[in-house]
Amino acid sequence: MIPCITVRRSILLAGTTVAALLAPPAFAQQPPASAPPATPPAAAQPLPPGSPLIGRPDGNEAAAKLAPIASPPLPAPADKLPTAKLKLPAGFNVEVYASGIANTRSLRVGDKGTVFVGTRFGNKVTAIVKKDGKTEIKTVAEGLYRPNGLALHKGTLYIAELSQVSKIENIEDVLDKPPKPTVIYTDLPKDEAHGWKFIAVGPDGKLYVPVGQPGNNVLHSPAHGQIRRINLDGTGAEVIAKGVRNTVGFDWNPVNKQLYFSDNGRDWLSEDSPQDELNRVTKVGEHFGEPYCHQGNMLDPEFGWGRSCREFTPPIALTGPHSAGSLRDAAPGTGRTSSVATSSPFS
Repeated sequence: MIPCITVRRSILLAGTTVAALLAPPAFAQQPPASAPPATPPAAAQPLPPGSPLIGRPDGNEAAAKLAPIASPPLPAPADKLPTAKLKLPAGFNVEVYASGIANTRSLRVGDKGTVFVGTRFGNKVTAIVKKDGKTEIKTVAEGLYRPNGLALHKGTLYIAELSQVSKIENIEDVLDKPPKPTVIYTDLPKDEAHGWKFIAVGPDGKLYVPVGQPGNNVLHSPAHGQIRRINLDGTGAEVIAKGVRNTVGFDWNPVNKQLYFSDNGRDWLSEDSPQDELNRVTKVGEHFGEPYCHQGNMLDPEFGWGRSCREFTPPIALTGPHSAGSLRDAAPGTGRTSSVATSSPFS
């Protein structure tokens, strides 16, 4: 029995060897292996609509270093504010009035001395009350979206958020338990770029509300790039000025009641131009040039083709490139805040 088993195993092994020799190698039937395809470079993520970086020139080392500066997460303590380093004209003094309010952007002073504070990035409006030598900070309204714009008129506080305007009547009488703001106007775009508001009540008793361009410099819908005025109940909206990129301050001549407003020029043309503007409205519906003409005499390289700056109302003064000036208190005693100017390449 043993020899038989040996012979069978030998035959089986021989057959296996012959089959292996007769069959072509398996790898000869496959095409040569190729290198794995290279991973394509990751595409640059598109910037969100209205980003201040839209239009930044590619391959420019100096421009590449520019970017918005994030706001501090917490307000600076009073003893950390470098007021002593500020240089002032003779007769002026700077002191800390209140601290601990994050991202203060707009101020309005009530008839009873209450200072109301709006914010561009926060969600509330606060009030600063001075009483018996003490400072008290109270929340007037919260749960808001970019409540930057504030106006006071005959005891009523008007609040402008990104896309709506509301009011609280007799605000200084209800500071301890303020009611929820009453919305009076909602016909506003919701674009983030230049969507925060500066508002004021004019000598005609109407509320003036700006709507900025929805980007650095763009062809936009008829609902953008303008200053509107509305009745104090939100009705009767009309466009007072067109071709406005981003105004963050306006006031009226106390004699002839003409409206003066600042306008921040576009970015990414150069560090030295275009200049920001001071403009004057002499008739309803005037067009001040944006996005076609800047500073009254500079056609935009993209949108200025076929246009002339003579089509538009020129500024009455140029205030420097990227200076982002805001106009305040053309007439002392109007109850509005004093002049403030900031500087930013992303205005």
